[in-house]
Amino acid sequence: MVQGSVAIGRVVAAMDDERAAWSRDDGLGVFCDVYRRVTALVALRVTDGTFTDPAFVEDLDVRFASLFLDVPRDLAARREVSRAWAPVVERRATRGIWPVQFALAGMNAHINHDLALALVETCEARGLAPTSPGVHADFERVNDVLAEVVRPVRQSFLDEHVVRVGAPLSPLADLVSSFSIDKARDAAWAQALVLWNVRDLGFVAAAARDALARTVGLVGRQLLTVVS
Repeated sequence: MVQGSVAIGRVVAAMDDERAAWSRDDGLGVFCDVYRRVTALVALRVTDGTFTDPAFVEDLDVRFASLFLDVPRDLAARREVSRAWAPVVERRATRGIWPVQFALAGMNAHINHDLALALVETCEARGLAPTSPGVHADFERVNDVLAEVVRPVRQSFLDEHVVRVGAPLSPLADLVSSFSIDKARDAAWAQALVLWNVRDLGFVAAAARDALARTVGLVGRQLLTVVS
């Protein structure tokens, strides 16, 4: 049972339902395992005074998670998935790709693409702007929550690789070390500001979202390069 936010707890339950249908090594499932830990921790943090506006963070987290859950829903309905998520979906069962690569490729899609969209949606729904007092500060505090989970998990993935193949300076280690969660969130904030300022411009807004999805998808393909 997830402690803290009831709304986020329901999201975690939905993740569990989806995860139950995937194999242990499924690429989407590998990311889901990491993301579930982060989401469960956010559920706790929104009730312990970590955030200035916990209601905003809770709303943001639910919308953010829903964008990930759209991926299996789209697959089940035989709809095209977001271009940002396409590499993970296409290569989720490819041999020679390590679990840490799927974890990072999922983070790339979810943070660099989904987070910007979720932030804009949340601000619109709550009558705020990204520049409203407290919004950016709470956004930054989420970095600390991510660090509590993601950095130890990433290191454990790397340690497993090093032990199994005895290659601390292997191409996989180089690939993993090049991806920064903090920088990804900084980029997501910048993208959210762009999307916010063009949100009422019709074609321009659609083009900006499409360009973002394509760019994030390209990075995802690089992260999912077969290295063994």
